Amino acid sequence: MTSFKKIAAALAFASVAAGSALAAPVTYNVDGSHTFPRFSYSHFGYSTQLSSFTNTSGKVVLDAAAKTGSVDITIDMKTVNTGFADFNGHIQGEDFLDTAKFPTATFKSTQVVFEGDKPKAIEGNLTIKGITKPVTLTVTSFQAMPHPMMKKPALGANAFTTIKRTEFNAGKFAPYVGDEVRIDVAIEAIAP
Repeated sequence: MTSFKKIAAALAFASVAAGSALAAPVTYNVDGSHTFPRFSYSHFGYSTQLSSFTNTSGKVVLDAAAKTGSVDITIDMKTVNTGFADFNGHIQGEDFLDTAKFPTATFKSTQVVFEGDKPKAIEGNLTIKGITKPVTLTVTSFQAMPHPMMKKPALGANAFTTIKRTEFNAGKFAPYVGDEVRIDVAIEAIAP
């Protein structure tokens, strides 16, 4: 009977230890090949222009059990893709992104707001051209599960926010070229 109690105690301890390990925060590295920040704005009312960035890095931390997390993203602003090479250079100029002085933009979360088991909003600070403003990213989809090919914990989400470019000293031609800019982010991240 003593051996049975020892085995039962060991199994109970292992079960608690395993539960604690599962509840610990997991750090995920942003998968730059599946992460696409995009922005859109009105061009003189004629059309909505869509552009993106092709180089993004960062980390996401998620503790699903505690319903907490953090997001820290860096966007290489020199990788802006408007669909037209000359305009890529134009939008990197001093009146817009000014990538010569400010080659990156960052988003650093201050709080992840959950609804049930999933994040519904990410509050944080967005820095563009050295100017930092609070923004809230509204999460429209979220998935956390083992990556089917890499066999590692992974997560993905889509989220958006709207900013005024004049507040980031990038307001040339406003209001004719829309001041309001919608930023959409499709992000995937994988645990090491």
